[in-house]
Amino acid sequence: MQKLRIGVLAAALAAILPLVVLAQGTVPVGTEMVVSLDQSVSTKTTRVGDKLAGSVAQNVVVNGRTVVPKGSRTTVSVAVVQASGRLQTPAKLSLRVTSVVVNGRTYAVSSNLWSQTGPNHNKRNVVAIGGGTAAGAIIGAIAGGGKGAAIGAAVGAGAGTVGAAATGKKDIEFPAETQLRFTTRTAVTIR
Repeated sequence: MQKLRIGVLAAALAAILPLVVLAQGTVPVGTEMVVSLDQSVSTKTTRVGDKLAGSVAQNVVVNGRTVVPKGSRTTVSVAVVQASGRLQTPAKLSLRVTSVVVNGRTYAVSSNLWSQTGPNHNKRNVVAIGGGTAAGAIIGAIAGGGKGAAIGAAVGAGAGTVGAAATGKKDIEFPAETQLRFTTRTAVTIR
């Protein structure tokens, strides 16, 4: 029984010790860190300065050694957020890693901004407003000739604008477990 306990203890130490020993070193500038978000994020509800929890999705390896193990907890901060407007303003979202926890210690991290800008509204607006104008002009011309076409075009343009505004918001949304790639901007020494 004693030998069994010693064998189990030795196996457990053999499994844990490499993680503790390998999780140290310096993460140089320009090192990629893939982070999986623990929660969803949306330009509709997120504010600048909000903190998002995440975890390192892949080991951060430097010179063949794991410096930041997969699963290490991270904090991701919202640096820029802009909700989508109805007719013009596309949504914008920029995030950065600000800390990572390794071996129970929290280390400050400075990463690049990971950014995304939503789609431009112009093409959809032109189609909606232009289509409304054309349809209104055709209906007006049929109903009342040249003067009717002008009135119909104005009414159609107004309807197209209302339609574009009503369907215009295109916010950026990412569900939990979305993986984002960041790059370190300063070296981080893990002990």
